[in-house]
This record gives sequence, C-alpha cells and structure tokens, in this order.
Amino acid sequence: MSLFRKIQDSLVRPLAMRALLTLERIESGVAYNPLSPALRADPYPVYEALRRKDPVHRMRLQDAWVLTDYADVDMVLRDSRRFGNAGREFGYIPQVSMLDLDPPEHARIRGLVSHGFTPRSVAALEPRIRETVRTLLSSVSGKERFDLIAALAFPLPVIVIAEMLGVPPEDRERFNEWSNVVSLIVDPLLNDEQVRQVQQAVSEVFTYFEAVAEERRRNPQDDLVSALVTAEVDSERLERDDLLVNLLLVLVAGNETTRNLIGNGTLALLRHPHELEKLRDDMELLGGAIEELLRFDSPVQLDSRVARERVVLRGRRIAPGQRVICILGAANRDPQVFTDADRMDVGRPAGNHLAFGRGIHYCLGAPLARLEARVAFEELLPRLDGLRLAEEPRYRDQVTLRGLEFLWLESA
Repeated sequence: MSLFRKIQDSLVRPLAMRALLTLERIESGVAYNPLSPALRADPYPVYEALRRKDPVHRMRLQDAWVLTDYADVDMVLRDSRRFGNAGREFGYIPQVSMLDLDPPEHARIRGLVSHGFTPRSVAALEPRIRETVRTLLSSVSGKERFDLIAALAFPLPVIVIAEMLGVPPEDRERFNEWSNVVSLIVDPLLNDEQVRQVQQAVSEVFTYFEAVAEERRRNPQDDLVSALVTAEVDSERLERDDLLVNLLLVLVAGNETTRNLIGNGTLALLRHPHELEKLRDDMELLGGAIEELLRFDSPVQLDSRVARERVVLRGRRIAPGQRVICILGAANRDPQVFTDADRMDVGRPAGNHLAFGRGIHYCLGAPLARLEARVAFEELLPRLDGLRLAEEPRYRDQVTLRGLEFLWLESA
C-alpha cells in the first residue's frame, strides 16, 4: 500500500465509520461499534440498549444484523437449515475449519475431531490438570503481588492442550505466542497489520503441525495428533488441509475459552465478595458457580451465521448471504430468561446459558473447559483469602473473545 493510500485511509475511514454509526443511531436510537474502547471495557450497557430499543439491529459497519434477545439468538444458532456457517469466515486464511462448515460436511469433520474429546479421555486428564494448577500456583505462593493471568489463566490451558497434542515442553512458548495472535482470526474487523500477523502465525502453525502429523503417521503416540491422523468415520480420514486447520482450531479454542473463564471469573468473584464468601463456605456450589461465571461475563461474546434464505425476524427482512451476529453475552443477560440478570449469583440454579453456543456447533471442548475451570477454582479459591485487586484490570483488544490482558493481585 502506498504512503498516500495509507494517509488517505487514516483520514477517510474514521469519517466514514462515524457517518455509518450516526446513521445507525438515527435509524434505531442506538449504535453497535465493536471497535469502541468503551464497549471493550463494559459491553453490557450497550447490549441492554440494543435489546431494549432494537433487538434485531442493522449493523452498518458491516452488512450484518445484530441479535441480542435470548430467544432470537437461541433460534438462529439452532436453525442450521436457514442460518449456515459456510461463508461466514472473514477470509484471513483460505482454509475453513469445522466451525465454518454446514451439514453434511460439518458432521463428518466433527465426528473425526471428536475422537480426541470423548468423556473418558477428558476425565482422564483431571489428575494432570490438578498437578499443573498446583505447580503454577506454587510459583506465586508467598508473593505479595502477582498477575493471575500470567501465573495461571494463560499457561494452564496452553500446557493442557499442548500435552494433549503431544507438543514437547520446549515448544510451549511458541504455542503461547501463536495462540495470542491466531485468536484474532475470529474477530470481524481487523486492520491490515493484524491480518498480516494472523496469516504469518497461521503459516507457522501449519508448518509445525504438518511436521508433527507426518511423524505421527510413522510413529503413532498416545496424543491428539495421532488420534486425528488415524481416526476414521465411514472409512474416511481427515485430509491434509482439514487436519491442519482443525488442529489450529483446537489450539485457539482449547486455550482462549479456559483462559478467559478463569480470568473473568476470578475478577467477578473479587468484585462480588459476598458471592466469593458464599462459594468458599460451600464448595458444593462450585459446579453451578462455574455456569454462572460463564453466563455473567461470557468468554466468547459473539457467534455468527449467514442467512441461507430470506428470513423475516421481528419484521426485519434478512436477505440471503447477510451475516447475522448473535451476541452471546447479551443473550446471557436477557431478563426474560434470567431473573435479575445483571446480578452474579453463585447459587443460581444451573442456567440455560449460551456461553458455549447452541445447536450442531455447540463447543466441542466445553467439557474440557469446565474441567479445567473446576480444578483451577478448587485450588485457587482457598488462596484468594487475603488477596485483592492491585490495579484496575484491562480487557484485551478483541471483539469476539472477552478476556483480561492482566489481573494483578496483592495481599490485602
């Protein structure tokens, strides 16, 4: 891109964006700007305004519709006939994972990948997860000040997924770096530099996994790469591109959801000390509390589909090919479904939240994320006694995934 073009874009794009957002406000009384720093810091007031004023909202920064009502989001995620995933990818890489496939191809790929996420294989990981959590927490034991994201929330899922994939310890730092960059791939609005970084990281991940997969074909081991290389459904195996892009998906999804759940959940508990005390006093509440933390500040804030046919929703005409953005974080705060929805309650009956999606694309790794979170909080909660926020945390500069950049704690 020429210097003139860069200067032109830097001047014209903000003006164009402001004009489109102004048009949204004129049309509906509210605007949705996923690039807004205020939205990143606290999206829930905007979600509430959208749900109240315009629950099927025309987003002008993209040719898209934004849904915030639980019933609408739930319906779209379940209806794979009228709302598909094919075509929703943002074009940052040419390959598509099972997240961006429709039936019947989706079922074939998911059936193959699911071999590595059976209930038995996930349950068998608990002792190693607990050992890892204890080791990580011991490294900050006695410290007057530490960052919980760097100490636990980030390294735990990286170690777990790396070991599942058979990645040696010396390569984990590269996994950390790749995960941070590749996670941007699910965001709808990236600048040119972010796209370049994503494409570079994806290329490096593919090169790495291709070498590992080739070695596992010759010498299978007890790991997820070997399981995927050898797995068969109806006598079919994963082709090269399918294998690599779905290993990439496992790397990102296996890290980001758990990282954000532990970070967001810990922050929510610290900001609601009565709920933290209630949970400490009755650890039997932990399973339901994790569901409440998933609902209250969802690690994945949005999912999207593409209309496969003309659909009329609440009187709004959605055309074939238009993107439909389902705001999971808004649906999980819908007062029509959740009593006192903006209040965190660790004793709330296990809710029907949408944090892991719904329908045929329901998160394959949900049982693993729940297990990691349960073990992490079982070990962490007793240690939170006497700790407080050392400084105001900051959320990462992302749209789809909501997670903390850091969470500094100190002795009270």
